[in-house]
Amino acid sequence: MRLGSGTFAACCVMIEVLGVALFLRGFFPAPVSSSSGTERQVEHPAPEPSTGASSNWTKLPPPLFRKVVIMLIDALRDDFVFGSKGVKFMPYTTYLVEKGSSHSFVAEAKPPTVTMPRIKERETLFPNLLVLCGDHGMSKAGGHGASSIEEVNTALVLISSAFERKPGDIRPPKHVQQTDLAATLSVGLGLPIPKSSIGSLLFPVVEGKPMREQLRFLHLNTVQLSKLLQENVPSYKKEPGFEQFKVSERLHGNWIRLYLEENNSEVLFNLGTKVRRQYLDALRTLSLSLSRQTAQYDVYSMVVGTVVVLEVLALLLLSVPHALSSEAELEVPLLSPMFSLLFYLVLLVLSALHVIVCTSVDSSCYLCSLSWLTAGGVMVLISALLCAVISAVTKVLASGKLPSKNPAHSSSRWSELDLLILLGTLGHVLSLGASSFIEEEHQTWYFLVNTLCLALCHEMYRNCFLEDSGAPKRCLHAEEEFDRATQAPRGRGTDWDTLEIDKVSTGPSPEVLRDHERWMVLASPWVILTCCRLLRSLNQTGVQWAHRPDLGHWLTSPDHKAELSALAALSLVMTFVLVQRRCSVASKVAMAFGLLGVYCYRVALGNVLFPWQQDNKDISKGITEARFVYVFVLGILFTGTKDLLKSQVLAADSTVRTVGLWEVHSGLVLLAALLSRPHNLPVLVLSLLVQTIMTQFVWRPLRHSTAEVTVMHYWFGQAFFYFQGNSNSIATVDISAGFVGLDAYMEIPAMFLTAFATYTGPVLWASHLVNFLSSETSSGSSLSHACFCYALICSFPVSAYIILVTSLRYHLFIWSVFSPKLLYEGMHLLITAAICVFFTAMDQTNPKS
Repeated sequence: MRLGSGTFAACCVMIEVLGVALFLRGFFPAPVSSSSGTERQVEHPAPEPSTGASSNWTKLPPPLFRKVVIMLIDALRDDFVFGSKGVKFMPYTTYLVEKGSSHSFVAEAKPPTVTMPRIKERETLFPNLLVLCGDHGMSKAGGHGASSIEEVNTALVLISSAFERKPGDIRPPKHVQQTDLAATLSVGLGLPIPKSSIGSLLFPVVEGKPMREQLRFLHLNTVQLSKLLQENVPSYKKEPGFEQFKVSERLHGNWIRLYLEENNSEVLFNLGTKVRRQYLDALRTLSLSLSRQTAQYDVYSMVVGTVVVLEVLALLLLSVPHALSSEAELEVPLLSPMFSLLFYLVLLVLSALHVIVCTSVDSSCYLCSLSWLTAGGVMVLISALLCAVISAVTKVLASGKLPSKNPAHSSSRWSELDLLILLGTLGHVLSLGASSFIEEEHQTWYFLVNTLCLALCHEMYRNCFLEDSGAPKRCLHAEEEFDRATQAPRGRGTDWDTLEIDKVSTGPSPEVLRDHERWMVLASPWVILTCCRLLRSLNQTGVQWAHRPDLGHWLTSPDHKAELSALAALSLVMTFVLVQRRCSVASKVAMAFGLLGVYCYRVALGNVLFPWQQDNKDISKGITEARFVYVFVLGILFTGTKDLLKSQVLAADSTVRTVGLWEVHSGLVLLAALLSRPHNLPVLVLSLLVQTIMTQFVWRPLRHSTAEVTVMHYWFGQAFFYFQGNSNSIATVDISAGFVGLDAYMEIPAMFLTAFATYTGPVLWASHLVNFLSSETSSGSSLSHACFCYALICSFPVSAYIILVTSLRYHLFIWSVFSPKLLYEGMHLLITAAICVFFTAMDQTNPKS
């Protein structure tokens, strides 16, 4: 079956998304949770165990405290409270500890040691306990986020007059888990322990209570953990903690029988002590087993996902000669693998491995929890991809040739710009192996974009401007490349020696440039460099210099609201000027009103002011204004889609299709303006300005190939992702964008708006790429080539990164640095899949193809 390059690339990326999703599911296993209902559902507590006699205690014990005050201190390391430093810096806390009215612990926090995921506990109706604790520790250098001892150990002090110990009875703080606090506070307040809690009761809190109450508290906690174990571990009966729980419950029943017989002998006390010790051992073992479940990698799912991703990458690389040929088509064998012996042999081996893994591992695997039909589908997909890769390799070996430069036109193959693109792409992939380069990845893209501009400037000097006599020179490089492209063979077969890529061309060869045009072309790279330098000053991002003041902080301060208002208004006007030139009259009107609505929306929020306002005190959510803009966004998108359908159904001229594509791009620009914060509107304007300059003065005169133009769009899209203020930290995601125009939380719209606001740069540059190739190239295969190149250049870092993360899964910074970047790569691949589908859909409506 013959498929176009774009369709083939889109299918490959969607399969790769499935592989990455499976890898992420194994890397980030689902936390242990209770399936017996929500936390708010009323559930009767487990009755007190008894043997031969009925117990009258079937309710929760009364609360120990009427009120809890939690003092949470960021990065409170344990030695800041205990020891010599505690005496010096926290003398009153040390006095309370020595007085005997407190219990001290060293709580261990689970990495990543960051603040946001640790702050939640819960309103209660019970208005004498003070909890002094930290969310995590601090390294000796003052930072946190990793898993060193200084960063995971934090102080936990429970202070109350209910605790009675002899003054001077100072006990060294015990090491406990931070998750133990939830169970302890629940018991202390007379509330049910949260069903998904994996912590155990801090026993010193209840050690002053009568034996029966102590055992009741421990029993409730053990029952809760055992239920959680049963719901999350298939082989729970083999777990030591579950066996200890059953022994403890049986001994507890014997103790209750003696207690109800009013036996106050020494036997009762000794048996109670034994039951208590048994419960504590069971709690410790159960909590450890459940903690292991939350921290354990699903290696099987990770390996299967990695195999799928690598098979897709190999298939894309082996398909390059056919996919980038003049016809932009390749033969994809769909039925032959199903009838090959190799396919069934691989499928049989994979099925056997699946059975062995699922029956031998103690912990649960995601693939093993799926139905046999679903798991079998995954095995079939892996087998088919492997057969397709082997078939492609066989064709290459059978021909005895690898795709290479055409000897007759060797000078047209690897130019300096080509080498820069290749080395820059590989260098970026290699840089992902260092945590510092991931934290400061924006610096990599800034460097690549700046170097690209300098390379383009050098190419302009060399090809178009410099003669020995100083006279104007014709663009010989462009003419030669265009002539070679037109002279290349265009038969249905693909010559393995010639890799033909269409050139940007819309007319005859370029004539001699006039003086003013020559200087405008010469100045364009420097203008782009100036724009990039201004944008770098707008938002400081990364880790090392994120704390430094930037222009964005200055603009968003209350003292500079007038300056921000003027800048936002100017940016919106410039946006209209840059976008409207190719829109229809109706879209121009809608764009003007839409941009006006964007400013009114920011005024309603109190971000900016109207010229006649001194201050804005009537702040609202701006729901009406935002929805007003949404109407115009949908209207522009509808108009563009109508023109695209009209151009295909009615076989209209290409002008209608070009206008339709630009209107779709304009609708996305208007949506980006609405979701962008006011101080980030210059980022949108300069993005449109750079696109215009590159189109008029770089890509048209120099006539780069589709692959080169695609990679340049990709690079600029990545750079503008960081110009927005984004980074590889989850903390920089602007969640407020997901609530623009919504009066209540709606999951799907909020997710879409947040994703679009985060990836505005890559999306708008991909949209511009479609517009540019559709209007500026004479070849009908340019969009297919662009889709294939975009898929290939996005697959490289994803494939390399999941291998890297797998090998570094026990690295010190795995949770603070590598894991967030993994999520960004997965989301970026999903965006790429949507972009490739858009490319393919536009290619199908292209009358040239």
